[in-house]
Amino acid sequence: MDSWVRFNSQSQAKEKIIRAAQYACTLLGYTLQKGGAAAELRKTVGQLEAHMSLTRKLLRLGNSVEALEAAKRAIHLSDSVLRLTLTISHLNRAMYFACDNVLWAGKTGLISKLDQKKWSQRSFRYYLFALILNLTRDVYELHLLMECEARYRATKSPLSTTQPSDELSSPSSPANTAAVALPVMSAWMRRQLHLLVTVLYSNPPLLMDLLKNSCDIFIPLDRLGIYPTGTGFVGACGLASSVLSIITMIHPWLKLKP
Repeated sequence: MDSWVRFNSQSQAKEKIIRAAQYACTLLGYTLQKGGAAAELRKTVGQLEAHMSLTRKLLRLGNSVEALEAAKRAIHLSDSVLRLTLTISHLNRAMYFACDNVLWAGKTGLISKLDQKKWSQRSFRYYLFALILNLTRDVYELHLLMECEARYRATKSPLSTTQPSDELSSPSSPANTAAVALPVMSAWMRRQLHLLVTVLYSNPPLLMDLLKNSCDIFIPLDRLGIYPTGTGFVGACGLASSVLSIITMIHPWLKLKP
C-alpha cells in the first residue's frame, strides 16, 4: 500500500496543473460568453474543459486509498480537535474520490445507465463537508496561535493599559458609558486585527491553507445550489486554489502539517 501511495503522489502534480487549466477554461468560457464571442469558440472551450475534467478523474483513481491512509495517521494525533476534524475530513475525501471514480466510470461508459447528476451531487456533498472541516481546523489553529501571540505580548508589556476598563466601571450616565465603550471596542478590534495579520504573516502554511480552502468552498456551494455564485466566480476560485496548491507542491514547507 505504501508503494501505491508514493506512486499516487507523483500524479498529483499533473492533476493540479490540469485542474488549473480546467478552471482557467471555465473562467475563459464565462469571459467569452460575456464578451459575445462566437458560439463555435465557446463550444471548443467547453469541450476542452470537459476533457480536462475527465482526465482529472482518471488521475484521481485510487486517491481514496491515500485519503484512508491519511485518516489512519490523523486518528493518532494528540490534539483532540485536530484528531476529530482531520480524521473525518480525510474520510469524507475518501468518499468523495470514490463517488468521483464511479462518476468517471459512468462518463466513460464502463457503467451504463448511471445517474450522473445524482452521483455528482453526492460527491460534491462529501467534498463540501471535507472543506468545512478543513476550514474549522484552520480557524482552530489560527485561534491557538493568536492566543499564544497575545500571551507573548502580555509578557513583554505587563503594564497594559487598564484605563478604559476603569472608566467603564466608574459610575457614569448611559450616554457617557456609550461614548467610552465605542472607542474601547474600536481599539479592541484594531488590536485583534493587528494580531490576526501578524499571526498569518508569520505562518505562511496556515495562510496558504486558509486561502485555498476559502476559495475551494465556493465550488461545491455553487454546484449544490446552496450559494450560487456563477460560472465566472467558480472558475476564478478554482484557478486561484489550484495555483496555491501547485505552489505548496513546489515548496513543500508551505504545506500545513499535520
